[in-house]
Amino acid sequence: MQTTRQPDVAADRSRVLGLSLLALGIVFGDIGTSPLYALRECFGGAYGIAPNHANVLGVLSLIVWSLVIVITVKYLSFVMRADSRGEGGIFALLALLHAGERHRSAPRVLVLLGVAGAALLYGDGAITPAISVLSAVEGLSVAAPALHQAVIPVTTVILVGLFAVQRHGTARIGTVFGPVMLVWFLVLGLLGGLQILRTPQVLWALNPWHAARFLATGGITAYLVLGAVFLVVTGGEALYADMGHFGRRPIRVAWHWVVFGSLLLNYLGQGGLLLSSSAPVANPFYALAPSWGLYPLIVLATVATIIASQALISGIFSLTAQAIALGYLPRMPIDHTSDEQRGQIYIGPANWGLMVATVALVFGFKSSSGLAAAYGIAVTGTMAITTLLFYAVMRRRWNWSRLRAGSIAAGFLIVDLAFLGANTTKINDGGWFPIAAATIVFTLMTTWRTGRSVLAERFHAGARPLSSFLKAIAYDPPHRVPGTAVFMSGDTGGTPIALLHNLLHNKVIHHQVIVLSVVVEEDAHVPAGERVKCEALGHGFFRVTLTCGYMDEPDVPRALMALGEEGPKIDSATTTYFLGRETLLPRKRKGFALWRQRIFVRMSQNAFPAWGYFHLPSHRVIEIGQQGRI
Repeated sequence: MQTTRQPDVAADRSRVLGLSLLALGIVFGDIGTSPLYALRECFGGAYGIAPNHANVLGVLSLIVWSLVIVITVKYLSFVMRADSRGEGGIFALLALLHAGERHRSAPRVLVLLGVAGAALLYGDGAITPAISVLSAVEGLSVAAPALHQAVIPVTTVILVGLFAVQRHGTARIGTVFGPVMLVWFLVLGLLGGLQILRTPQVLWALNPWHAARFLATGGITAYLVLGAVFLVVTGGEALYADMGHFGRRPIRVAWHWVVFGSLLLNYLGQGGLLLSSSAPVANPFYALAPSWGLYPLIVLATVATIIASQALISGIFSLTAQAIALGYLPRMPIDHTSDEQRGQIYIGPANWGLMVATVALVFGFKSSSGLAAAYGIAVTGTMAITTLLFYAVMRRRWNWSRLRAGSIAAGFLIVDLAFLGANTTKINDGGWFPIAAATIVFTLMTTWRTGRSVLAERFHAGARPLSSFLKAIAYDPPHRVPGTAVFMSGDTGGTPIALLHNLLHNKVIHHQVIVLSVVVEEDAHVPAGERVKCEALGHGFFRVTLTCGYMDEPDVPRALMALGEEGPKIDSATTTYFLGRETLLPRKRKGFALWRQRIFVRMSQNAFPAWGYFHLPSHRVIEIGQQGRI
């Protein structure tokens, strides 16, 4: 047994190390590029903190222990334990709450909190590429002040190019993301470590007493600096949201063995530079580099920020796909850009909308310092919401006591709210943008969800039971024509409206009829063997239910082919798909304001066709429309 176990252990170790390397390029891009601007903002801009010995050690101590408490303890040790079949993120927490043993569904307030957290991430998704790439390109003005005017044009070209290539996918170039980011983190650690050797007294910042003293004696200004300190942990949510791609262990290995140490060395090195410099240092990150290495560092930093931006853009695509599957956004075209990696998707409307917002932010704020004022509110809000939902999971799903769950959540929430409070002072300086963006997205999500619920209730109330329809055609058989008809239905018990209209107008029914419903579970994945269920109803009718998780692809033709011996015989050449399409008219009704109804109607009109979303062959689809009020 020993001879067979050793290769297994070696193979598992090799797999974990390989996934950890990939995680460096996807998971840690955001937090890994924060050294470009985080410490600079603590001692610059509106805070006016003097870089003296006490202040430098105090701020560095805050940075060190923020990384420890928020990333190492909160996310890696606790929150990442809450997964929905391996997937993480806001929707995973909601899935766990819906799947709790003691409750069938989460309270509405928790659902709304989750939607709000998801909406806040869209604001973060626009700011991160802008501030990351801009902060890297600003190195040009450090190397050659005459190039200052080129910073915004170069940043814009890079960002537009980045969004333009999204439709081609990143599966091929994604394999180099990990190695490039490994080089980046090694360079971060090397630059910081060399400076620490020159100013070893900066290591006193590892003592949390310096952070406590800074906050206790610095007054309101010291507290407000937390708004800049928070920039060092802005990638925390990405650790959790991207857990499904790599798993807990590779992410933890990458953090403990590479990322944390490199960040620690670089921040301490920047602090040591501030302590040893007799003149003001405008950009401590680039000041760490020797003159001969400045331009190579600018190139490496730019590539690193592009990778960080790519990871966030891909995350927005995944978040949008989850929202569509769970019924919070209308259907959009989802292109799978890789046959090997199922997470590689492209959503055009999300891509171009994000690009417009990102480029507008670059031109509007003009510098990474200006964008830093807008950064933070969205992420701090999401982190606080994550803590509240995590408390609910501990109580409702894991059955932890109030004392145990409450003490853990309270400790995290104190830190979250401290950062959130410090960031609220940025609202007038740009913090309004992520709030405005989140408000718009939240309104759209809740409006679409409410509208679909109202329509579903109306359809269900007016639907004719399928059992009575079968009795009627048994009593008075209609003419049957060759082939198979598949009627898509959102009501698993009623007769599809398209079926009734087809019989009413065409006076025929196909030889074989399938009533198919797609049900999306509040879970990330549904095992392949449990996705398709078929029930023979007699008279050539079958009821098929395709059950998907919010991370699964609803491919109807593939599901029908998977029925095998237990289901009807499907011939794609003689199968016709019937879809119902309704023209909606707003009307005054309680609980659904008229202005929201108009938004819902417009969203419905612009939704991607159902045949495309469910992968139906367009030349085999017939849509039957009708007009109705909401």
